[in-house]
Amino acid sequence: MAVTIKDIATIAGVSPATVSLVLNDKPGVGNDTRQRILAMAGEMGYQGPKTQAVENTGKVLFLHISRHGHTVNRDHDVFIADYIDGLGQSCKKEKFTLEILTFKTTPIEEIIKQVKDKSASGIVVLGTELSETDIMTFSRISIPIVFIDTYVDLLPFDFVDMNNQDSVFTLIEDWVTHGHRNIGMVRSSIETRNFKLREDGFRASLGRLGIACNEDWIYSVEPTFHGADSDMRRMLKEKPVLPSVLFCANDIIACGCLRAFHHAGIRIPEDVSIAGFDDLPLSAVVEPPLTTIQVSKAQIARMAIQLIAMRVRGEAGVPPVKVLIGGRLIERQSVRTIK
Repeated sequence: MAVTIKDIATIAGVSPATVSLVLNDKPGVGNDTRQRILAMAGEMGYQGPKTQAVENTGKVLFLHISRHGHTVNRDHDVFIADYIDGLGQSCKKEKFTLEILTFKTTPIEEIIKQVKDKSASGIVVLGTELSETDIMTFSRISIPIVFIDTYVDLLPFDFVDMNNQDSVFTLIEDWVTHGHRNIGMVRSSIETRNFKLREDGFRASLGRLGIACNEDWIYSVEPTFHGADSDMRRMLKEKPVLPSVLFCANDIIACGCLRAFHHAGIRIPEDVSIAGFDDLPLSAVVEPPLTTIQVSKAQIARMAIQLIAMRVRGEAGVPPVKVLIGGRLIERQSVRTIK
């Protein structure tokens, strides 16, 4: 009879999860215990963990939630698709299957009910449009949960998000290096956690670099392409004095503003420079191509699945993990240098 992981665990006096981590070369086990388990597996004739087929270890649900649709909408489909692609690849590596559940304006209570009816090992939740109250509702679910695209310090869940404030500072610091001192922002009129963190990061970056924040250069628009275009056109009718450069809360807003500026005869970047956040494919093909912050959706997805795997296969009692993934500045032709 073939030796099983449970057999090794019984003899070694550890849990089957610990043996599984060791035989699948995963982190989370001390070196002495690891070496003891490997030696015992060899002595018992265990048939090579590196060549033996590993059975499916369960199902992960990805909850694609749109609470109001101002951010999670068709304009952002490519962004979400990158998350799904990253989750799918990471699930395959960790021997999970991935099931995607989409909810549009569905009450949180109904989402919780549907999820409880599913048989799953873990859940990854798109938290972009979720409030703290929404997130706390998920405490009724007992299986491992990771929230992505949002981050709340005080809630007892695992979170993986982009480092908004650090990324915004990278952008603003680069502008100052290239001679910009009159710096403004186009924020979202609909608040989400990430939008708020980007605005906070914008204000903090100016302060750190010794530049006053001019409230006249803080503009609010709806965070959709057509909404940003329409709102910015309306503001431009007042002939405002514009800063030399504008940071937009995301690429969708930036592209909507580009259209509004073009309609008003304002040249980019000669009259005003502009940059976004997210590095959506659209940002590379608009005219002029948009300077932006690239977010590693694949790395966020990979970390989320690693946390699920840790909870499913690892030891109990590990405290909540909150991870921030840095962004990368992508310089294109929408920002000029001031000599």
